[in-house]
Amino acid sequence: MPSETLWEIAKAEVEKRGRNGSEGDGVEIGEKSVFFIGSKNGGKTTIILRCLDRDEPPKPTLALEYTYGRRAKGHNTPKDIAHFWELGGGTSLLDLISIPITSDTLRTFSIVLVLDLSKPNDLWPTMENLLQATRSHVDKVMMKLGKTNSKAASEMRQKMWSNMQKDHPDRELIDPFPIPLVIIGSKYDIFQDFDSEKRKVICKTLRFVAHYYGASLMFTSKSEALLLKIRGVINQLAFGIDKSKSICVDQNKPLFITAGLDSLSQIGSPPVPDNDIGKLHAHSPMELWKKVYEKLFPPKSINTLKDIKDPARDPQYAESEVDEMRIQKDQELEQYKRSSSKTWKQIELDS
Repeated sequence: MPSETLWEIAKAEVEKRGRNGSEGDGVEIGEKSVFFIGSKNGGKTTIILRCLDRDEPPKPTLALEYTYGRRAKGHNTPKDIAHFWELGGGTSLLDLISIPITSDTLRTFSIVLVLDLSKPNDLWPTMENLLQATRSHVDKVMMKLGKTNSKAASEMRQKMWSNMQKDHPDRELIDPFPIPLVIIGSKYDIFQDFDSEKRKVICKTLRFVAHYYGASLMFTSKSEALLLKIRGVINQLAFGIDKSKSICVDQNKPLFITAGLDSLSQIGSPPVPDNDIGKLHAHSPMELWKKVYEKLFPPKSINTLKDIKDPARDPQYAESEVDEMRIQKDQELEQYKRSSSKTWKQIELDS
């Protein structure tokens, strides 16, 4: 009898791993993915480079970028692989979220939302647009996964609540994100010089949002000590290293709150005078916090916040020679359109 081909051996090995992975409490995979989204120029690339020990200056992220890191579990053992994805352009390229998050990668996927604390007026719309778009896509992928692997989808829904103790008083009041979520407030070195009342509103709002979504929350800057703490959190997502149980809720210090360790009673009510709360009509706690936040930090006008849908016109990707040629071709196209229009009008007159 002919021996098996290399392809048949490989196929059998993959099927064997799939069977083994479907048993127990989930798949035992040495690969995880971490997806960085957030404010434009908010420091996502800097955090990734620091986590990977790469000493190189960060460059502007073009659309969607990928890199990876390896870490050995122990001596003479295979290295775990972490896939790092980064979405550039702030909220202007939401459609690209669907590329890295698929039914094959969903079970080992985590989201890191980086928000620029130095731009509080952009903070809420950036956070809201990115989290809504990501959650919408994840829900669709999870629904698709449920049709092909109902057990895996069920395990993921149970895992959503793993950070929240069963007897936690807020368990019925929150809505955990479907996959692990970490919210990082960047540029704390600028934020710490803000007026104390503004810092209070920003800190309390981000604590509420993080707690509501079952996420971890932490602030960072160029400080080596803060970057090391962030690196530890990212390593936990990427390589499964034990996560920190430390907590800091002091608004005069960089916040560091691991998922499940905060509570609505500690956060308190939205920072607005009691006689004003009745004037704010909201259908949910999240909407109430949004109204309170935007009262102090109104989002910029639609014109200034409008996303650039055409990357060719985004100043981030400007190249003088290419842009000059583009202008020339646009002018030639307009001239062609005008001449074509005259030709058709002449034909109509002749007929």
